Amino acid sequence: MAEPIKNIQFKPVNEEEQRQNDLKEIEDALIANKDAILDLMKVIGHLKQRGVLDIANGLLGQGDKVLDIAVNLANMPENKNSLKNLMLLVGTIGMLNVTQLEPLLLKLNAGIARAAETAEKEEGKTSYIGMARALRDPEINRSITLLLEFLKGMGTDIGEFEKNDPTHITPAVSSGKTQEQKDQ
Repeated sequence: MAEPIKNIQFKPVNEEEQRQNDLKEIEDALIANKDAILDLMKVIGHLKQRGVLDIANGLLGQGDKVLDIAVNLANMPENKNSLKNLMLLVGTIGMLNVTQLEPLLLKLNAGIARAAETAEKEEGKTSYIGMARALRDPEINRSITLLLEFLKGMGTDIGEFEKNDPTHITPAVSSGKTQEQKDQ
């Protein structure tokens, strides 16, 4: 039977050969991605012209100081509330069903355009009898029906869907003091 090989001799890699192989590999990658690299160089040139690279270089060079300032700014009470409200707003926007909202927004735009036309004409006031007659108009009747359904929807109990507990919110009442004044 054959005996296992216990002494393996690795051929030492010549540093110059390894360097040549690495340069060849980089050169091949550059040639393969020539168009993308040229486009990237154009973008970098535009960033340099606008001064964005200088700003980024300064921010990265003073990273700890910039991070400290950003954390201190975010830690201020009014900024905490702003960040919280921003997160709630983004979450709320994410919950909107755009396919259901689109027809409503189109109708809202049409109503605004019609109101603007009427405001330009400066027609007289509408009387009670004129309002009663207007209810016979199918467009007005549909609008009132839509408004009533919207109000019914707003009146439904949505407590189970709320993410915030409104009982823990304290109203912001002005104490007459400015923000800079501290209680002593």
